[in-house]
Parts: sequence; structure tokens; C-alpha cells
Amino acid sequence: MSDPLHVVCPHCDAVNRMPQARLQDAPTCGKCSQAIFTGHPLDVDSARFERHVGRNDIPVLVDFWAEWCGPCKMMAPAYAQAAQRLEPKVRLLKVDTERSQDLSGRFAIRSIPTLALFKGGREIARQSGAMDAGRLMAWVQQHVG
Repeated sequence: MSDPLHVVCPHCDAVNRMPQARLQDAPTCGKCSQAIFTGHPLDVDSARFERHVGRNDIPVLVDFWAEWCGPCKMMAPAYAQAAQRLEPKVRLLKVDTERSQDLSGRFAIRSIPTLALFKGGREIARQSGAMDAGRLMAWVQQHVG
């Protein structure tokens, strides 16, 4: 039997503990009873970013973007499509660099969109520039298997 994983609820940010084998079974949060995996990227601020990146045992993919960025808007549908396909193996977050400038500075985001992949709270890969869903999925799978 595999060790249980900690997965943060996208609705109430509670940390849920569940067996890895049950991730595919549409688990619900023990606190708010809503779905743990929604198939949609989650918009987060700095505090929620810390909770999701630091407490999730599954990899977390973060799209650093801005409302005024044309390539960011162009990539948004591909990122949403990737969320549908990558969950429950990977959690997808979106960080608006204008609203969360502390994160932009901390992670030295110099161009957007920038994708950063985290595992165990640490950044393991980074890619700048817009990608279509196929390239995005291939890039993630290259780094997390």
C-alpha cells in the first residue's frame, strides 16, 4: 500500500490526507465536502500560493501571468485544457503578477507568461513563453513523469 498524500482543497484550502490510489476516485474535501480536483486552474494570491505549493504532495504547476499580457491571454485556454488532463497528478495554479508582486520578485519573474513547476515545495523546472496544450503537457510530463 502506498503512503498517503497531502492534497490541498481548491475551495477551502484545507489539507486532506488520502491514499495515492484514491486520487482518481473523485475525492472530496474532509472539511468542505467539495471536489478536491476540479479540472480547472486555481487563481491564487500570495497566501494561497504558499499553502498550495508548500503543502501539496502532488506537483504544482504555476502560470505567472498578467491581465495586460497578450501571450498570457492566448495561452489561457491551453492552460485550462491542460488542467483537465493533468489533474489529479498535478495541481495547476495561476498567479497574477500585478496582484502578487511579492511572488514575482521572489521568483525573479522577468517575462510572462512563465511556467514554474514545483514538487515538495521546491521549484524543479521553469519555462517562459506561451505554449499550446500539447507542448505544455509534454513539458510537464518530461519533468514529473
